[in-house]
Amino acid sequence: MTGGVTRAEYCVVACAEAWRGDGEILAAPMGAVPRIGARLAKLTFAPELMLTDGEAMIVGGDPELGDPEVVEGWLPYRAHLALVTGGRRHVMMGASQLDRHGNQNISCIGDWKRPGRQLLGVRGAPVNTLNNPTSYWVPRHSRRVFVERVDMVCGVGHDRAAAAGPAATRFHDLRCVVTDLAVLDFATPDRTLRVRSLHPRVTAEAVREATGFPLEIADDVPSTREPTPAELRLIREVIDPERAREREVPS
Repeated sequence: MTGGVTRAEYCVVACAEAWRGDGEILAAPMGAVPRIGARLAKLTFAPELMLTDGEAMIVGGDPELGDPEVVEGWLPYRAHLALVTGGRRHVMMGASQLDRHGNQNISCIGDWKRPGRQLLGVRGAPVNTLNNPTSYWVPRHSRRVFVERVDMVCGVGHDRAAAAGPAATRFHDLRCVVTDLAVLDFATPDRTLRVRSLHPRVTAEAVREATGFPLEIADDVPSTREPTPAELRLIREVIDPERAREREVPS
């Protein structure tokens, strides 16, 4: 099947897998590929997931009945915040910079007192990382993103959470990082990034070359799993017939 599956579709499946086993929580994907992945997870192996329309409506639906997205409920902002602080949400955020410990920057490039480039701002990243499960999506795996040290900490990594003590580590839960080259996680003795799987046709050397710090990659690292025929049909015909995935991760 590898020959007919695009890189974007492998990324969609890898993002979907991030929510496997989460149960009845709110999935909060940021980016086209994570949104498609969360929807795929809900329609296949994670029907308990809650999804929103990006505003205040909880959405669901059964594609086999010809209605892939229907409104199932209302989630006002105050209720959304309660899910965040109570840990009943798994967010997949973006990252302008990310270091080996999982510290994320989406605020500025350069010295924060006089940055060379202003980005989104800190926003909810600290609360996300300290209160509910957090994963990251990086559509362009490069040394500009994977850096030795982030210019400003927005999302809190393992080293800084540990330094802050039990109040910071109690619910701190960084799950995985999905990029256009690989899936990474923090399953190492010192809780730093390693490669969990390589997307088909991507080499370990290519990932190392695109990363700005030493990265653990096992000799027997597996490939990211193949989408099933049913998953491909859902991705292509039901969830994303307009191919937004291919615009975010071109083939």
